[in-house]
Amino acid sequence: MYKRIAIGLALFGILTMLLGACAIVDTGNTANLPTVHMGGSVFIQTSIKIHKGDMLNLVDDAPSTHIIVNGSWQGNTQKPATENGAPTVNHTFTGSDSAAIGPFTSAGTFHLYCSVHPGMNLTVTVQ
Repeated sequence: MYKRIAIGLALFGILTMLLGACAIVDTGNTANLPTVHMGGSVFIQTSIKIHKGDMLNLVDDAPSTHIIVNGSWQGNTQKPATENGAPTVNHTFTGSDSAAIGPFTSAGTFHLYCSVHPGMNLTVTVQ
């Protein structure tokens, strides 16, 4: 009987370690990326300059949903567009999360916007 309990506890311990290892998130790579923060309905900074080949870390500091896509708001009208050389962006943030987008492999000026919040535009200049 004690042998079964010991084996059961050992298996439970191994299963716990395996499931715990799956929850580890590598934030080391995103910490060094150029970063733009988002508030409830705005980009905290509306433009950023990055280097060719960089990825861009977008951080949602608010508990609100953002859907970031290529293009921009012009007045109250969404203008979806992907400029030549821009990475395709279509990422949903569910609040208080972050994600790396890119890489931006071509020099130029690229536009991203939140399809949920009118006027929420970001200009990315790649040098």
